[in-house]
Amino acid sequence: MMTEQAKVPAIRFADFTDPWEQRKLGELFVESDGRSSELEILSVSVANGIYPASESDKAINPGASLAKYKVVNKGDVVYNSMRMWQGAVDSSLYRGIVSPAYVVSRPVSEAIPRFFARMLRLPMMLKQYQKTSQGNSKDTQILKFEEFARIGVLMPVSILEQKSIASMFDRLDDLITLHQRKYDKLVIFEKSMLEKMFPKDGESVPGIRFADFTDPWEQRKLGELFVESDGRSSELEILSVSVANGIYPASESDKAINPGASLAKYKVVNKGDVVYNSMRMWQGAVDSSLYRGIVSPAYVVSRPVSEAIPRFFARMLRLPMMLKQYQKTSQGNSKDTQILKFEEFARIGVLMPVSILEQKSIASMFDRLDDLITLHQRKLELLQNIKKSLLDKMFV
Repeated sequence: MMTEQAKVPAIRFADFTDPWEQRKLGELFVESDGRSSELEILSVSVANGIYPASESDKAINPGASLAKYKVVNKGDVVYNSMRMWQGAVDSSLYRGIVSPAYVVSRPVSEAIPRFFARMLRLPMMLKQYQKTSQGNSKDTQILKFEEFARIGVLMPVSILEQKSIASMFDRLDDLITLHQRKYDKLVIFEKSMLEKMFPKDGESVPGIRFADFTDPWEQRKLGELFVESDGRSSELEILSVSVANGIYPASESDKAINPGASLAKYKVVNKGDVVYNSMRMWQGAVDSSLYRGIVSPAYVVSRPVSEAIPRFFARMLRLPMMLKQYQKTSQGNSKDTQILKFEEFARIGVLMPVSILEQKSIASMFDRLDDLITLHQRKLELLQNIKKSLLDKMFV
């Protein structure tokens, strides 16, 4: 038998001390089966909860008729009977209609919908649905209301405690959404600036540039701006280059470091060297290094001459138009076997500012923008981790 101590969450609001009570979902919800074809169509997804189907990127295809669509009132708890085990459930903020594949459950007075919107998506609840659903495999499992109604939950006796928990998570969700939007806007802004601050094909100046610079950009071969560096060492920190993260210490990766029997053939990288993965250059696995270290022999280390600013080229060399160049120039029959040797890299032509100061200005702006994007990404991850931790500790 569960002890009174086990019937309270690890964290709760100070005003509440009573143990939570065991109830069946069938005591808290009744199935609603009203039909209509006149209201707005709603959808339920694991990622977004309940939302108007018109806001989805997917085309709405209700079939020949909406006559069998079910009415949803604000506050109804709706779930996808075939995806409940994944967490496709939410309480509705809208009045509308849903496909007959969904189950509409209407809460009784002692059940606060937004509280149950959280509880019903907890990992421990998803395990319950898997056990209770009918079907031989996950793809055919269906949770009918009759099975849903028999599931037992622990809930606060106090309506006010339910409301307090629901309100806190709703505010936290709003904050997460706000930071997600800021992050998304910055990523889109950076993409737009990358398109406009480098010349398009056939043009000699970019669409946007800093006010002090008016000279046309000049055509150069990468071999005039970089020399291949082939120094070897086994004593320095191992570095990696990825499409997503650029150059970073391999010790910071989630993947295990497995350099093989020896580091003797590893190449030395100095700060400012431009390093690329010869087999993944066509995907953008290139960056200028902020570290001194060593990289696998599969990487190419290129050292810039005095008129090439590494951070500027770190941006330019990842542009979509450059990736197309690498695909044309790389040796190999398929993308998986394409290799870009330094000799081919050196023959590629680029447009670049004559002015070192213009290169530095462009590089500095994008580095600051990257720092801002990283800051918002970290804030977002922190909020998501706080939410996950509170969901673990504020329910029983």
